[in-house]
Amino acid sequence: MAALRPRPAAAVASAELRLAVQRGACRASAVAFRYYPCLQLQGNMLNWRSKFATKKLLSTVACAKPDDSEFESVDAPLEPETWEGSFLCGLLKNLPHIFLAAAAKQLQELSNQREDTLNRWEHSIGSKEDCLHRRIAELKEQECQTAIEDIMYMLIVYKFFKIEVPMVPNLSKLISNRRLQLWPPRETDLESIHGPEVLELIREHLTSIIRWVHRNGPKINRSTLRIKRLQFGRIYSASIMYGYFLKSVSIRHRLELTLTRSEELPPQIQFLNAQFTNKQEQEEAVGGSGEVSSSSKPSSVVNPHDLKGYMMGFDPKTLQLCAKLRSCEAANLIERHSWALFGQNMEPTQENDEAVILDPSSLKRLLLEAIAFGSFLWDVEDYVDEIYKLSDS
Repeated sequence: MAALRPRPAAAVASAELRLAVQRGACRASAVAFRYYPCLQLQGNMLNWRSKFATKKLLSTVACAKPDDSEFESVDAPLEPETWEGSFLCGLLKNLPHIFLAAAAKQLQELSNQREDTLNRWEHSIGSKEDCLHRRIAELKEQECQTAIEDIMYMLIVYKFFKIEVPMVPNLSKLISNRRLQLWPPRETDLESIHGPEVLELIREHLTSIIRWVHRNGPKINRSTLRIKRLQFGRIYSASIMYGYFLKSVSIRHRLELTLTRSEELPPQIQFLNAQFTNKQEQEEAVGGSGEVSSSSKPSSVVNPHDLKGYMMGFDPKTLQLCAKLRSCEAANLIERHSWALFGQNMEPTQENDEAVILDPSSLKRLLLEAIAFGSFLWDVEDYVDEIYKLSDS
């Protein structure tokens, strides 16, 4: 086996080239993180109504008038582009109980395929086939990255499925006479995935956004909001980032509390706390329903500061670290999902950017979904990266 590995000099060169491939593929498939890229509009993705489905979720999304149009839906706006995503979509419709096992197998297969391609390139370094295998490795990296993004998205959709909350489909299907109304709001279900301290921060976020829209939008009345579609999309995308940030901060906060308290305890108690922490992390895996509430913390761990106070103590470097997306795949998913939700059959510009009229409860419903999407994205990104190494952002 040792004879099959490259010589030391070649090994160094191949490691550098391997990193170059990953970075090159990241640049090729991920544009700068901004809202509304020039992507082709994606259609409606999921229709989970099936006679084979083991669970049927009912949700009514009404446009304009409550009795105008109703449909039962658990749709998500983004359609998968790869075979892997389409396959998982079919499993989620018909066999959701094997969805996670199938997703894990696909991730492992993609990881093996990429590794095999890179190994063939490493062995060709210095030969006439070096350029050929380098190009093959670059194409395989891009192909795998698109498939990984689809798998990550389906894992996020699965987490919404687990809490029985349908994702809002493309808004163009719900807007009638420029008015958008979502019903039922499902606030309780979307808030249930967060702990009490996180939920307090989320409610402050929602209140500040609704007040901002009231203050800066055209004055209609106190129960009606009016906002430009592009602006609406940017607020939604920013709320995804906020949910991602809160998930990162809450986990960091809980870990620091556990470690700080463990240093003051005898070795036996330190061991028990470590065991509890490991169990808690396992419960927050992809198959879980979300963040564990603070009531489930061990009584031996004392919380010296609340989460909000902990966040206020961040220096700029720590704040940036917690807010930064860890992978190119996560940035691409936010971009693609937001475009699929708010985009139309034409590229949005300042000239054709229409205003949307909606009530505060509909705005709150969309923002709660965005925050949940960000929180789920953090979980999924962490899970996938253990099996398939993601590209650093």
